[in-house]
Amino acid sequence: MPDFLWGVSGAGHQTEGGNSLSDTWFLENVQPTVFREPSGPACDSYARWRSDVDLAAGLGLNAYRFSVEWARVEPSPGVFSSSELDHYEAIVDHCLASGLAPVVTYNHFTSPHWFAARGGWLNPEAPTLFARYCTEVTARFGDRIAVAVTMNEPNLARLLTWMDLPSFVRDLERTTLEAASAAAGVPRYRAANVMLPEEMDAMADGMEAGHRAARAAIKTLQPSLPVGFSLAVADDVAVGSDAGVRDRKRSEVYERWLELARSDDYIGVQNYERLFYDGDGPVPLPPDVPRNQMGSGIEPESLAGAIRYVHAETGVPILVTEHGMSTPDDTLRAAFLPPALEALQAVIAEGVPVLGYLHWTLLDNFEWIFGYGHQLGLHEVDRETFARTPKPSAEVYAKLVAAYRNTAASGG
Repeated sequence: MPDFLWGVSGAGHQTEGGNSLSDTWFLENVQPTVFREPSGPACDSYARWRSDVDLAAGLGLNAYRFSVEWARVEPSPGVFSSSELDHYEAIVDHCLASGLAPVVTYNHFTSPHWFAARGGWLNPEAPTLFARYCTEVTARFGDRIAVAVTMNEPNLARLLTWMDLPSFVRDLERTTLEAASAAAGVPRYRAANVMLPEEMDAMADGMEAGHRAARAAIKTLQPSLPVGFSLAVADDVAVGSDAGVRDRKRSEVYERWLELARSDDYIGVQNYERLFYDGDGPVPLPPDVPRNQMGSGIEPESLAGAIRYVHAETGVPILVTEHGMSTPDDTLRAAFLPPALEALQAVIAEGVPVLGYLHWTLLDNFEWIFGYGHQLGLHEVDRETFARTPKPSAEVYAKLVAAYRNTAASGG
């Protein structure tokens, strides 16, 4: 593995298209649904994966994060597809041939339809089922990947309870799961990216046990492979002398996962915003502050703040597994990257062990309940032809990476 990973991150369901045996696909296509639109063909990356890897290599990067889609690999319980394992193995091998360290996510939110129909992470057997799948993937190409990410943002649902989402979204999540349960003919259809508030703790218990089981399965086959998971982390800032609300949020959203990560080889930090709290609650931004599509202020130093907090709490190395900005205005992204990476370098200079930075994301893609309405890619994707067109931010990122890599190579 290179000394420092400079790369991009992506996820199968968001880019591949046609992930029809997954729980997310099923939820997108029931009525009513909380998803703005179905993923459909996404970016057609299942067919175009080779050219996508080449795009990343062409930016001068040395790492590529992608997910293996569990629903493809294990389409029915205990039945593993050799052809799908071949597919993902080919991606790993092409990454290596292109000078990119493969960072592989075993579960990026989406799971098989059959897994969700059994209750998802509420099913007592879920950790064992997940570990069985992780064993199959690791046995096939675990000897060639650089980093294993067991699961993506298991705390996201809890984090979103602190965001100002309209109440109708919560209601629609509930009716979506009710519709899915009815359509599947099961009492409880459950998925990792659409959760009911009263089940969040139990779902987290299942995912925590799932991570532990996956880590053990991977380490049994590849003891030296770095294993961890990624966490959604806002840079939460206390305003004034009363940090009580900020600290309560940290306890609810991050604490259990930070404790879990202390036994891992690293923790993945995924940061997109800085949020402010006084003793009474969230502090609204002034109306004239520039915002991203999520409504958060554009704060390049938020990543550095999130890293400092997570490392102080865990003591393990940090891998920035996602960082970026949702905006249709690429000039904002291009201006955001230099100060964000400068702040990252300052954290490293302070002695925080950071293994790498993986930008989210290479392509404008399917952003879950927001559909194709949010843009975070370094490349635009034509929704009809799937042609990839680089944005100015792609060149900005490539030049920044080249400069930092040259500095490191010269010992600066």
